[in-house]
Amino acid sequence: MVILLIHLIYDKKIFKNMMPIQPHFKVKNMNTTHYKMSFTAGALLCNDSIKIADLFLASGSWKDVKTKAVNDNILQSRTINSSKRLSTEICSRLKLLNKNELQVLSKGTSKEQALILWLAACRKYRFIYEFAVEVIREKFFKLQYELTYSDYDSFFNSKALLDEKLDHLANSTKEKLRQIVFKMLREAGLLSSNNIINQVILSPIIIKAINSNSHQDFRLFPVHEADLIDWLK
Repeated sequence: MVILLIHLIYDKKIFKNMMPIQPHFKVKNMNTTHYKMSFTAGALLCNDSIKIADLFLASGSWKDVKTKAVNDNILQSRTINSSKRLSTEICSRLKLLNKNELQVLSKGTSKEQALILWLAACRKYRFIYEFAVEVIREKFFKLQYELTYSDYDSFFNSKALLDEKLDHLANSTKEKLRQIVFKMLREAGLLSSNNIINQVILSPIIIKAINSNSHQDFRLFPVHEADLIDWLK
């Protein structure tokens, strides 16, 4: 009862003007759902992402960043094509961060950097965003802290009903995608090595950066709403 009451207060005070779940996703046809699943290039890609963020903060041009990353092999890729793919993937995620969030990525602690990269991945990939909100957040609220492969598989199957392309993926691809999502969660500090959901303490600098962009993105982190209400005062 207490948890439910806090939940309701939180939703009323903080998210009363909340838009639907996918503010960062372009929907061409409201009658169909399509999930991009091209995140097999890597998990949070922390070290490489910091390099790219620093380049952008210095130049202010994503086009110049990608050119320099490839020409100078900033990401130390073995081939030009792999350098192009990796730099394109990272830039596509970091483009969805505002300047304050990029500053945290560049100058923050390792924990803050990982949380910002989790935020960027969620904004890029609707599938991951919805998994964070619909599964991880809900289990955290219900005090069900263990995240299982069955939780993920059930979520995946529910989304396959909306996007039939998911159902047509090879089993090996499905397993790889699941592996990457769980790896992202561990790298971000949201999940322990034995798959227990960790409560996250957001630093003031992260709260300020995210709050300047969208309140609803706080849903991506397993935090107690009473704490978040206090932090946002």
